[in-house]
Amino acid sequence: MALDRLVVATRNAGKLAEFKRLLRDFPFQLMNLAELNIASPAETGCNFAANALLKARHASRVSGCAAIADDSGLEVAALHGAPGIFSARYAGLKADDAANNAKLIEALRGIPQDQRRARYVCALAFVPAPDAPPHPIPVFADATWEGYILEAPRGSGGFGYDPYFWVPEAKMSAGELDPTEKNRLSHRGRAMTLMLDRLSHLGYGMTTQS
Repeated sequence: MALDRLVVATRNAGKLAEFKRLLRDFPFQLMNLAELNIASPAETGCNFAANALLKARHASRVSGCAAIADDSGLEVAALHGAPGIFSARYAGLKADDAANNAKLIEALRGIPQDQRRARYVCALAFVPAPDAPPHPIPVFADATWEGYILEAPRGSGGFGYDPYFWVPEAKMSAGELDPTEKNRLSHRGRAMTLMLDRLSHLGYGMTTQS
């Protein structure tokens, strides 16, 4: 099965840039919600996988194309898993990265560095085009990325909580990582590797170019 067009179900510029890098070796045309003038659906799922699926289904249904979506976020152990699925709107529905980070750091005030364990979580959902034979069965993949929350930001790369997310294996923050290295280590990069392998085994003709 050839996959000529794929809608990336996001309007987040930073996330879209990561998707483009992760999918650059695969033979299909990427589109996104903004390009197609498709509104984002309400994220009413009770977990990351449910939100990823509803976003992918919405994009596929409206566009008539195959779609892929992720729902990702930060879980902080000292905050009992918060902000979790509310990571993008932790400080409010219209909150930006700065506001979300400010609320996170305030919530962790006074907590020692070794007790600021956190992890990024990514759930990916792929939904075939509505007319795909024999039946549009979703495909899922997920992964995590372990680290700690810093008291002060380091680096200006990435997006979201990246400048505050310390990556022990790299000895730097996610905001300091080169984009290629970040994609190798990150929750989204690892989940995408699993997803592409599963799609390839399902016969979507997604083999890397040499």
